[in-house]
Amino acid sequence: MISNGDSHHMRTDQIGTRRKHVVIVVANPATNQHGWPVGFWAAELTHPYYELTERGIDVTIASPDGGRVEPDALSDPRDPSRWSAEDLISMGFLNTPELAAKLADTPAVADLDLDRCDALLVAGGQSPMFTYRGHAGLAGAIRTVYEAEKPVAAYCHGLAALVDLRLSSGEYLVDGLTVTGFSDVEEEYGNAATGVEIMPWRLEPALRERGANYVSAGLFKPFAVRDGRLVTGQQQYSGRRVAHLIIDMLGV
Repeated sequence: MISNGDSHHMRTDQIGTRRKHVVIVVANPATNQHGWPVGFWAAELTHPYYELTERGIDVTIASPDGGRVEPDALSDPRDPSRWSAEDLISMGFLNTPELAAKLADTPAVADLDLDRCDALLVAGGQSPMFTYRGHAGLAGAIRTVYEAEKPVAAYCHGLAALVDLRLSSGEYLVDGLTVTGFSDVEEEYGNAATGVEIMPWRLEPALRERGANYVSAGLFKPFAVRDGRLVTGQQQYSGRRVAHLIIDMLGV
C-alpha cells in the first residue's frame, strides 16, 4: 500500500512548502468584423497548462468577463479543417472531461484573490484583438500582479491587453521594455491564406507606438523574451517557451 506521502507522478524539486499558483487568462467568445465566431487559441492555454502542472504548479483558468470560453475553431484539433490536427496536447485537454469542464464557467480574473497568485499569463487567439484592449478588469488584474513585483506574461494576440495598459505612475507598462507578439509578417500570412484582413488592428506597430522595443524571430518560429518581470511570446508556438521562463522565475 502506498503511503500518503508517496506518489507515482513525476517528482519536482521545490524551494518552499507552498505550491505555486498561476492564473492563465483566456478570451471570452466574440464575433469579428466578418461575422465569424472567435475565441482563444487552444494551444496557448493547453501547452502552458501542461508545462506548469507538470512542475507541480496549481493553475486557475480565468477570463476577462467570466463564464464559458471556447477555442478558435482552427485551433481545435478536432475541427474538420485539420488546421491543428497535430496538436496532441490540445486534443488530450479537450477530450478529458474534467479539464474541458474548466472551460464551461471560468471566473472573471478581476474577481480572483490575486494575492494568492504567483504569476499571471494572458493567452491570445483571435478574440483578444476584439475584447482585451481597454478591458478595465483585465487591465486592473495585470497591473495588480505586475506592481506586486510578480511575473506577468502575455503571448501572441494576448499582448492586446498590454497596449493601452498604464501603471499607477501613468506610464505605459511596455514603455522601454523589449517585447514580442504576433508580428506583421504573420498577420500578412494569415490575410493571404484567408483572402481577408483578419484583424481590425495590428500589435507590432501599436506596441512600438507605446515605446516598446518590439522584436521577433521570423515567421511562426517559437520565440519568447523576458524583460524584468514581463515575459512575452510571439505566437501560438511560443506558449511553452513562455511557460518555461515563468517556471524559472518561480524557482520550481
